[in-house]
Amino acid sequence: MKEYPIVLSIAGSDPSGGAGIQADIKAVSACGGYAAAAVTAVTVQNTLGVAEVEYMRPELVAAQIDAVMSDLAVDAVKIGMTGTVPIVRAIAEQLTVHPVLYVVTDPVMVSTSKDPLTLPEAVNELCSRIFPRSHLVTPNIDEASRLAGFRIVSVEDMDKAAVVLRDRYGCAFLVKGGDLNDGSCSVDVLCDSDGLVHFTSERIKTLNLHGTGCTLSSSTAAFLGAGRPLREAVHSAVAYVHEAIVSASGLRIGHGHGPLRHFYR
Repeated sequence: MKEYPIVLSIAGSDPSGGAGIQADIKAVSACGGYAAAAVTAVTVQNTLGVAEVEYMRPELVAAQIDAVMSDLAVDAVKIGMTGTVPIVRAIAEQLTVHPVLYVVTDPVMVSTSKDPLTLPEAVNELCSRIFPRSHLVTPNIDEASRLAGFRIVSVEDMDKAAVVLRDRYGCAFLVKGGDLNDGSCSVDVLCDSDGLVHFTSERIKTLNLHGTGCTLSSSTAAFLGAGRPLREAVHSAVAYVHEAIVSASGLRIGHGHGPLRHFYR
């Protein structure tokens, strides 16, 4: 096991600190890693929603990734908000120049407040250029429904979607069930080369869920970078996110969807 894994987060910036690059840096650090970052977009947002998005020039995104990867011995890459087709292509090209064993992709399409973050045509590019290079992809219910081509309304649907997506893109898929609103427990479904496995957590009644997906994907990348097997890494990440939600449930940061408490330990 590696004592101090280096994780590069390629994602958008959230000035309120709850999601995106800021959440990734906190999560990787809290899970024992060293966080580097390449910014794909600057957003104007807070806990109430996203007011504006400005995407970086793809050349600038590529230069950031190259600067990190040519100097640091990166163990894992987390890809979050990509935004545009040229940015997706720039990321894919850099992964070819600087191959890394573990790539965790969170196909960020909309924010917690349901504001769009990635252009529709960029999602298609993400599927064709980034998913096949990924070790793990972590869509939420809405994203998995769009990717699989059918509406997910049950855990059984999550199982079906995870299998369909794994077979289509040749990598593991973790379908996140936090938005399913089905009972007192939240179920995340992982489909890897060995089949399906469920991770069950008690559902916490709270508004403080801003950046949950970012935190889960980046913490998983940190655990993978440390040398943990996929299922163990996902299990540890799910447990970490659950405790970060529990610890944040009494916080009042902002007037909308508040952040997790990344450094609860």
